[in-house]
Amino acid sequence: MIRAEDDSPPRHDRHRAALLGRAGRLYYAAAFYVALAVFGLSCLLWSLPASLLHRALPRRIGEPIGQFGIMAGFRWSLWVMRALGVVRVDLSALDVLRDERSLVVASNHPTMMDAVLLISRLPRVVCITKASLWDSPFLGGGVRLAGYVRNDAPLPMIRRAAEAVRDGRQLMVFPEGSRTARPPLDRFGRGFAVTARAAGAPVQTVLIEADSPYLRKGWPLLRRPELPVVYRVRLGERFAMGRDPEAFVAGLEAYFRRELRAGEVEEEGSVAA
Repeated sequence: MIRAEDDSPPRHDRHRAALLGRAGRLYYAAAFYVALAVFGLSCLLWSLPASLLHRALPRRIGEPIGQFGIMAGFRWSLWVMRALGVVRVDLSALDVLRDERSLVVASNHPTMMDAVLLISRLPRVVCITKASLWDSPFLGGGVRLAGYVRNDAPLPMIRRAAEAVRDGRQLMVFPEGSRTARPPLDRFGRGFAVTARAAGAPVQTVLIEADSPYLRKGWPLLRRPELPVVYRVRLGERFAMGRDPEAFVAGLEAYFRRELRAGEVEEEGSVAA
């Protein structure tokens, strides 16, 4: 009888592969929670002195310091995440916006990481934030000093945001209003368009794609996903505001949908190749 040739790897190779796989899982588990601890500690260590600076400094001095401080903290935290291998992302496309003045930066909002990604490269950005963040020990002091805009009163929110843009700041907005519930995109609100029109500023689009469900709507912060998490961030077109905010919003939403679908097709093509 002729015995069939066994193509399976030797037992010691299988054992080594199993050990390496187990070591990799243990490493990523530790790296993930270390990265979260670094992020939380960085936010807390800036929020405390920022609260004091907010009371001591005039706005014209304090706000640029606050904006730069949040950018630096987020950039440091992302560097740690990338060094540990838990996140992969190239944000260099955003660097051309660093020195631009009076601009509305509009992005889709797939995950809670989106603001961290964008702010980490934009030292002059102001954000529209949830009112609850102003009482957070991790972020409250920083957002107050930076002059971010609370979202709990629509008319004062639009007025304050437009004022910041006219003063030369960049305004970061997520037209969906919250994280995407039905990918690839939820319906856009019109508040950001009213703000852009009041400020007389163009709208620069940014498209964010993530290969992981981590921090999408309903995903807890401490629940570890498959790692590394890969983000793709690219600049889209820049649009001038028209006279009709509703028509502008509808056109911008259609543009985002086309671009996000094109990105999915491109990614599928590169995987198949």
